Amino acid sequence: MKLRSAPAGEGKLWGLMRYFEDFHVGEFIDLGSVQVGEADIIGFAQQYDPQPMHLDPNAASFTIYGGLIASGWHTGALFMSLLVRNLIGQTSSLGSPGMEELNWPAPVRPGDSLTAQIEVLATRLSNSRPMGIVRWRGQMRNQHDQLVMTAIVTNFFGLKPG
Repeated sequence: MKLRSAPAGEGKLWGLMRYFEDFHVGEFIDLGSVQVGEADIIGFAQQYDPQPMHLDPNAASFTIYGGLIASGWHTGALFMSLLVRNLIGQTSSLGSPGMEELNWPAPVRPGDSLTAQIEVLATRLSNSRPMGIVRWRGQMRNQHDQLVMTAIVTNFFGLKPG
């Protein structure tokens, strides 16, 4: 698995801490990309999702997918890695209460190059705590611009000091 960071100037505040107030409805934030190899797919499946379509290229060739595919949970983990490395790690993140949606509309295959981004859907101040709440839609696409994952998620962020 090879990770590539989001390019500078594409929706990121490089070198700065990003707070709740720095997220704006309608904003798109590039999260970078990742290459997925056969060994990555099989290794993840061996540990977390040991089904034939994820473990064995020969057995997978007889499934409805016609070949080896990544577990959807693997796809989600790759998205999370890009999210944390290229955005959340440079924010005042206070965690997340969870997801509203998670979909895998197309399978991820060995050799795919996946690119991720989020779109900020809503922001609001918490009614009970000194923090902000950001709701966003995440998407991951392969090298053919085919959608392979979508999610709608809520995150908590700290407020700017002062």
